[in-house]
Amino acid sequence: MRSYFKHFTGSTIFAVLALGTAFYLGYQSGGSVSAGLTLLFTALMLGILETSLSFDNAVVNARIIETMTPFWRKMFLTVGMIIAVFGMRIVFPLVLVWFISALPFGEVLAMTWQDPHRFQTILVDQHLVIAGFGGAFLWMVFSKFFFDAEKEIHWIPGLEKALARLGHMEAVWVLVTMGITLLVHEMMPAAHRPEFLLASVVGVVVFLLVDGLGTLMHNPKIAAGAGFGAFLYLEVLDASFSFDGVIGAFAITDNLYIIALGLGIGAFFVRSMTIKLVDDKTLGAFRFLEHGAFWAIGALAFIMFLGALEVEVHEVISGSIGLVIIGLSFLASALHNKKKARA
Repeated sequence: MRSYFKHFTGSTIFAVLALGTAFYLGYQSGGSVSAGLTLLFTALMLGILETSLSFDNAVVNARIIETMTPFWRKMFLTVGMIIAVFGMRIVFPLVLVWFISALPFGEVLAMTWQDPHRFQTILVDQHLVIAGFGGAFLWMVFSKFFFDAEKEIHWIPGLEKALARLGHMEAVWVLVTMGITLLVHEMMPAAHRPEFLLASVVGVVVFLLVDGLGTLMHNPKIAAGAGFGAFLYLEVLDASFSFDGVIGAFAITDNLYIIALGLGIGAFFVRSMTIKLVDDKTLGAFRFLEHGAFWAIGALAFIMFLGALEVEVHEVISGSIGLVIIGLSFLASALHNKKKARA
């Protein structure tokens, strides 16, 4: 219990405030306690889904945070939290609809409560672009981890060793990502190809930029820039995870503010889980947990590419795949530790 309050006090306080706000909004709009409870439970369900779907994000974040200074950790938990909740869950949908619809921003903002269904339709119609960017970026994250010639620990030895050997080829992860992107590009209707390809290329370029900034961590002369590079990498990674979550949330409700509250609860708990993983040194104790997280990221990227091809994968299934993979990697790590202790 003490460990819970140490890491999850802020998340719990935000969850209580967010659920209280959801109840108030429902009560004000519907004029009844039942209307308030309906929005409260909707926000709670979105928070639970976001937390479960983003556990792999927490594991990968912990890997980066272990290399950051205390200052940049605080930035991740404060400024990064504002970006995650306010920026990605509220500003991003508003700006995207404003840019696509070419309507005045005031009208777009008013649309969120006057005509939320129209707002939902405009946003969901951009799923192809989001799938292209997010799928390519996450596939780059997945590929760079496994196409690493210097990686010595392998969870699935035959497959992961083969991928590591391919890592001797310069920038092979970029070639693989672009190859898969072009394959998906060729499988979709011709009318949709240009926007998907452009979004995918932007995803690859953004990864290369933020990953390049991340390499500054190895240069002590520019440590401040290195910390910013790691911070930026985490924010773009979080955004890539958030894209599909925001779009998927509109399948549950068209109320942008309830979506922001619910997903914000999840974002807070994911941040708290990240810090707990770092403080407890969980990645070091469970050697295959990181591998499971990156396989889950690869699965999410693949699902986003399927979405671009209009192959529907339910949010519960996509989230369950990630949890199952991470659960198996955790179990494999525990078995490894048990065998090591016996030896």
